[in-house]
Amino acid sequence: MALSWGTIKSLLLFFGPILLPKAIAYYRSAKASPAIQGVSIRPIPPLVSRALIILFVVASAFFIRTLPFYAPENIFSRTSSRLQIPVDVLFTRLSALRQGGLTTSDNTLRTKLSSLDSRLLFFQHGPDVLTNCQFCSAEDPKSYLYYSIPSILAPHLFNLCVLALVTSGLFAGKEGAVWRYTATIAAGAAVVIDLYLVSSYDQAANAKATRAEDIDTFFWRMRVYRLLGLAAIDGLLGWVLYLSSTNRAFIKSHTTQERVEASTKVLESVRSRLGTLAVLKNTIYRSSELRANNSEYWVREGVIMGEVMEDRDVVEGVNSALGNRIDINSIARDAEAFAQSIGPSQLQMANGNI
Repeated sequence: MALSWGTIKSLLLFFGPILLPKAIAYYRSAKASPAIQGVSIRPIPPLVSRALIILFVVASAFFIRTLPFYAPENIFSRTSSRLQIPVDVLFTRLSALRQGGLTTSDNTLRTKLSSLDSRLLFFQHGPDVLTNCQFCSAEDPKSYLYYSIPSILAPHLFNLCVLALVTSGLFAGKEGAVWRYTATIAAGAAVVIDLYLVSSYDQAANAKATRAEDIDTFFWRMRVYRLLGLAAIDGLLGWVLYLSSTNRAFIKSHTTQERVEASTKVLESVRSRLGTLAVLKNTIYRSSELRANNSEYWVREGVIMGEVMEDRDVVEGVNSALGNRIDINSIARDAEAFAQSIGPSQLQMANGNI
């Protein structure tokens, strides 16, 4: 059942005030998530960049395939013929438009469009199904549906393989793997919706069309919607993958186990360095030559630093740095504010304790 514009406006007026504030709040929370989680925005990881390129290429290919140049030919639209036109007149017009005359597929299709039911199925399943299906008949409309299922599923399966690749941990890293379940659900939902719309379409609705403009070209519309839907899935996946991999949104806080593992790795690294330092110091103190070199180094270092600190320019530079770093006026203001914050009761208590 088609939705009218009035119905759409009514739904927007009813759900708009409810959904719009929630959408704005979700956007703000997602935008502020990096600051809340204490992470900084980073460049796109190399593995994610490769996955984004593949998604862009595939989505662009799906979008380009929606152009009329790649669509199967609709002989009724090309000849500007209405649905009830005699089959001989229809193909006579088509033959006049073709330079080499009718093709083998045209002659096969001519034998299939002899009845009104077969013409209605033509607009539901397209010319290739009617031309190539050998066991289908207009008396059993479901047979055309069964034959068309592989061609309907082909782009979905191809896109599912692409999604499986770009969300693989080996190919896109952990940034892509976190979206694997969501991408699979979206691809599965697209398949279910597509099959439902094709199987539930009432082809008899075109029987009342008396003009070529009144014919519902369902097959060609569904082909465009199918490819645009797949392109949208790839585009949305690329968008969320970009946001999550660069810490712009969809940031998940680390679990306790992950924090413990990270802390354990840091402690192990520190312990390893301390052990190396202990071995080095032990080696130095056990060797008289190394111990003498070490003592000589520190004596020489003390002499050099003493001479440096006695230089007038160095002393003035240190005093200037310390003077700029310590703001005496600020310290005085803080002390005065603290003294004023102490009330009479605190002063009396302090005097009584003395």
